Amino acid sequence: MMESENGSLVGENESEDAVAVGAVDHERIARAVREILFAVGENPDREGLLETPARVARMYAEMFSGLHLEPRKHLQKFFTEEYDEIVLIRDISFCSMCEHHLLPFVGKAHVGYAPNGKVIGLSKLARVVEEVSRRPQVQERMTEEIAKMLVDELGAKGVAVVVEATHSCMTMRGIRKPGSLCVTSAMKGLFRANQSSRSEMMQLIYGDRR
Repeated sequence: MMESENGSLVGENESEDAVAVGAVDHERIARAVREILFAVGENPDREGLLETPARVARMYAEMFSGLHLEPRKHLQKFFTEEYDEIVLIRDISFCSMCEHHLLPFVGKAHVGYAPNGKVIGLSKLARVVEEVSRRPQVQERMTEEIAKMLVDELGAKGVAVVVEATHSCMTMRGIRKPGSLCVTSAMKGLFRANQSSRSEMMQLIYGDRR
């Protein structure tokens, strides 16, 4: 166990997240939020808004914690196995922040690969998605980053990443189209070159949902 900045004890597996959150300048964010409230015509000194700048600072520290983490580290501990069929984790939930409007986009990622002598713990794929998403992002880049990490670290025969998300910048402002879903994919190696392998992967992701 170790002591966090606020004096509470955290386990070893929690310490890195605590460090990441601590790397954010809370006071600077709070000052900026206070200025935004003034700019939109609000009074940041009224009762309901007094603690809002500090709350937003804590939220941003959480939402952008991935800026201070290295997600590829989760792919560097693997097991040698002669398994050469598809490994797929479906429906990995995430919440990221659109870098264009600083509004959230929320959805699910499906991450699969065809091993080439190396397999990793299943939770590691979810950790990669979580940490890549916790930074100012665009969905297209997020999808590609996850796929490239698996290729680089595992040397997999093939990698497939499909991300589905609803974007607040499209549903609550601008065109205002609630219910719209953005789907992006990154296919590498076997799943890009071989149509039957690609079809098998997509069947595993969506086959029982249509």
